[in-house]
Amino acid sequence: MSNTFENLFSAEVPASARIPEHTEQREYLVDGKLLIWEGDLAPVRSPVCVKTEKGLEQKVIGATPLLTSKESLAALDAAVRAYDLGRGVWPTMRVAERIEHVERFIVHMQEKRQQVVNLLMWEIGKTQKDAEKEFDRTKDYLVDTIHALKELDRNSARFVQEQGILGQVRRVPFGVALCMGPYNYPLNETFSTLFPALIMGNTVVFKPAKFGVLLIRPLLEAFRDSFPPGVINIIYGRGRETVGALMESGKVDVFAFIGTNQGASELKKMHPKPHRLKAVLGLDAKNPAIILEDADLENTVNECIVGSLSFNGQRCTALKALLVHKKILGAFLEKFIAAVGKLKPGLPWEPGVALTPLPEPGKPAYLKGLVDDALQHGAQVLNPNGGEIHGSFFYPAVVSPVNAKMRLYYEEQFGPVIPIIPFEDDDEAIRYVVDSPFGQQLSLFGKDPKRIAHLIDSCANQVGRINLNTQCQRGPDTFPFSGRKDSAEGTLSVADALRVFSIRTIVATKTTPENKALVHNILTQRESSFLTTDYIF
Repeated sequence: MSNTFENLFSAEVPASARIPEHTEQREYLVDGKLLIWEGDLAPVRSPVCVKTEKGLEQKVIGATPLLTSKESLAALDAAVRAYDLGRGVWPTMRVAERIEHVERFIVHMQEKRQQVVNLLMWEIGKTQKDAEKEFDRTKDYLVDTIHALKELDRNSARFVQEQGILGQVRRVPFGVALCMGPYNYPLNETFSTLFPALIMGNTVVFKPAKFGVLLIRPLLEAFRDSFPPGVINIIYGRGRETVGALMESGKVDVFAFIGTNQGASELKKMHPKPHRLKAVLGLDAKNPAIILEDADLENTVNECIVGSLSFNGQRCTALKALLVHKKILGAFLEKFIAAVGKLKPGLPWEPGVALTPLPEPGKPAYLKGLVDDALQHGAQVLNPNGGEIHGSFFYPAVVSPVNAKMRLYYEEQFGPVIPIIPFEDDDEAIRYVVDSPFGQQLSLFGKDPKRIAHLIDSCANQVGRINLNTQCQRGPDTFPFSGRKDSAEGTLSVADALRVFSIRTIVATKTTPENKALVHNILTQRESSFLTTDYIF
């Protein structure tokens, strides 16, 4: 290894980014109480490394409870009691009141911004700028969710009359939800399922991601103080010890999970009543960029750099394969490699840093294995220092030409390795998209309307989103976020998430004078939380 990254982990930590030396968390939330765990703890290792006698090792910054199935099932029982077959306080609460509880949480959450941002940096290696963006975007998402629910409820307040039948259609919760988020966006993507589930009246058992666990701790009291007992329960521990027992119980009604399709499949199979289980899944992706010979190279390179290397490529929406037309391959690679070389490596709190250490133990070795496999089948690493490892840091590797013999062609690398796949005919690029087991998004770069239109029409039934001359991405959060094949189940956006965590129910009656009077009396005397014409401002 060269000396390029020798001083990577020696940068001084500014006071604003410091965290307690060692956070031993024993609290977890069940039935409105912060319980104390007296058993074993799981160490929390930061991607930030320290020098030891054995070499560089990831710094241990804390520990979290290793709960067992017993504690997990107790949390589930609390959620079941709070839901009470749909008769509990939370599912029968008026929408305006549920909104007030979420607004209360947002106020408490904002008070913990700096703590959460710092833990995002220390736990998963997210840059300070991106950590702040994740926190603020999450808060905005919750506010937008409230606005969307108000609009949904206002539209549901009216009655419809068809063929002599009078009815009101409203959305009601499914029941008990199990919510599990990903480590790359442990706040934003987790809350993008957790809070729509809550605000629609479901009760929840929430298990934080495998990395980015400690950052939930500053919010435990906010959850406890903002919601009725049992509405939100937060557990910790190994998945096989905790989540498996929850699914096997058959008491989970909604399974919200962001992770691998294999993991989701294994957990779904554990549920004894699979047809009763509503699944909301964000899964794997191998999003390609198809770069035509008439593409604007300046814009294309800029978008592909951001698309493939933001947060070190650890995003489901990252560009994970660049299909480049052979006519511009040389020109594209020259500009792309130069742009990679300008990215600053360092620790998350350093100004201007773009490349940071990776949180997953063993990830640098896994990425090296992908690169070595490609090299054995005729590819090369084209950029200086590409693929170099220093502790938990892996310098981006631009690998070309990648073909179907290589693991990089198919596997989602979820890290800073950029496979370049040269192509000559548009059908080759289309075939790559069609043959992929994943179908989240793709990006098209080019100028010819006829050709772009053909590619759109060929791929529109293969992926959930096609991006023209821009990177793949989730936002704006008002846009639908979905996927096909093994990439997703259900659609998420601010409005779609409210629908996916609820089901329409109708109260209907024949339009006789007696029935009209009955409905009128229920409404005017405000006897029902469901049957109401209340207008939420």
